Amino acid sequence: MSSFPRRAAVLAALLSASLVAACGGDSAPASAAAADPSAAAAPAAVSAPATVSASAPPAGATPAVLASQQVVVYKTPTCGCCKAWVDHLRANGFDVVERDSADLAPVKAAHGVPGALESCHTAVVDGYVIEGHVPADLVAKLLAERPEVAGLAVPGMPAGSPGMEGPYKEAYDVLAFQKDGRTTVYARR
Repeated sequence: MSSFPRRAAVLAALLSASLVAACGGDSAPASAAAADPSAAAAPAAVSAPATVSASAPPAGATPAVLASQQVVVYKTPTCGCCKAWVDHLRANGFDVVERDSADLAPVKAAHGVPGALESCHTAVVDGYVIEGHVPADLVAKLLAERPEVAGLAVPGMPAGSPGMEGPYKEAYDVLAFQKDGRTTVYARR
């Protein structure tokens, strides 16, 4: 094995360990299962999306419109940053239902989350998939604008994103993704 692939493998292992530690030990992205769909178990029972309201919705998104949906968040029961993201949504007026599961790979597969975009939690709202630490104002904007996308994602777990607050903040992109895996930058934070 040449030096570059070995270094990349070590870096990937360190990043994975950091993600596990940041989420309370068991909710790092399930990239291996996503890369091999046959390895994933049958999709977990996924209820239909149900209610959202935002305290300061973008133009065009009235509280009545946003209140007609519900954000369903799939996460592991011990993930601290997932719980912090749920708290962020609630603090911004969203109605959130939490669904805890030890294995999120079937949920991600059932909702078409590309492996490269995976994070520690997956949410569904009004037909859209929200993967990872997407800011609440961008979820409200998505619901108001209704673009033809499968959803939004913040891959990995960037420091300073909602639910990952701390002494450091890194710049990150919020990506819009299509069912075929194509992505575009929806916002930069």
